[in-house]
Amino acid sequence: MSAAFERVPGAVVTDGVLQHVGNPLAEQRALAAGTAVAPLGDRRVLAVSGEDRLSWLDSLASQALKGLAPGVGTELLILDPNGRVEHAASVVDDGETTWLIVDAGDADALLAWLMRMRFRLRVAPRDAGDEFAVMGGTAAAVSALSETPLVWRDPWPGVSAGGHGYATVVPHPGAERDWAEAIVSRSDEQRIAEAAASGDLALAGRTAVDALRIAAWRPRWSAEADERTLPHEVDWMRTAVHLSKGCYRGQETVAKVHNLGHPPRRLVALQLDGSDSVLPERGAAVRLEGAEPDAPPVGAVTSVALHYEEGPIALALVRRSTPIDATLLVDTPDGVVTAAQETVVPPEAGATASVPRLPRLGRRTAAQKPA
Repeated sequence: MSAAFERVPGAVVTDGVLQHVGNPLAEQRALAAGTAVAPLGDRRVLAVSGEDRLSWLDSLASQALKGLAPGVGTELLILDPNGRVEHAASVVDDGETTWLIVDAGDADALLAWLMRMRFRLRVAPRDAGDEFAVMGGTAAAVSALSETPLVWRDPWPGVSAGGHGYATVVPHPGAERDWAEAIVSRSDEQRIAEAAASGDLALAGRTAVDALRIAAWRPRWSAEADERTLPHEVDWMRTAVHLSKGCYRGQETVAKVHNLGHPPRRLVALQLDGSDSVLPERGAAVRLEGAEPDAPPVGAVTSVALHYEEGPIALALVRRSTPIDATLLVDTPDGVVTAAQETVVPPEAGATASVPRLPRLGRRTAAQKPA
């Protein structure tokens, strides 16, 4: 992220990423309403040009990309031979170049892998991070940031062609989420920063972005993926995997786990006890209430936030065998907090049976909402 955002009043920047501008809860409201945008300094842009780019990416990735129309947003996963997630990217093509928006921590590794896989095809992957930045917000908000914006519209939580959604709650908590990411030039980024510094444009930080994502049960590579993650475990099958496309690395495992319906872990959403305003850290142990003191944890927190409506919330990966009606306990630096779980991925992930949705325990009335 450009250092220019550091001049915005109230800006808190860590490692080049705008965390917030003074009021993360108000920033969430503004971001969801489309009255603020978020500089995504923790994203990086890769570009793939060349006549064979879409068919080449199609052969490597979990998503069907050969017929991707210009301007249509999708996402892909690169899996290892055992079907585990190695890389993830948001994808949009402009008719000449395919643009990948990647978590910054994965960009170098993904680009290096793509470079090794070129062979004799007419493709040219490159790092476009010095030329372009990423801004997030509603589709209308980010489209207004440039005269010729290149916008990736998040397909989540819709089920893309060839995909399969495991979360069966109705309505899905992300159903009304309007999220897009615009690839803007560094000169446009500078202009945006100047407008924000002068008070002509409202910004939101990463804290607000993550809170809205977690509330929508939306997985992210830098949070929900580890060296063991299968796309089934985090409901990534709905937007990032095409079950009937041609062969790609890891496809056999993807099909097997989907058909058997037995991923080793499953994603849950946690409504945390907010009475003490204590939030766990990423990686915090998740335990069964009533278990023996020396019993091993059943999982770990992957993402956590204080949401402007729901209060303390989190995502966690737990063992598939964890009862869906169990009350969970989460370790924090200040002790243990109680958590009610909501089923994102059912224990039998290939099943289509409806899973009832629990009341949102953290939801507050208008009079109780934090300022």
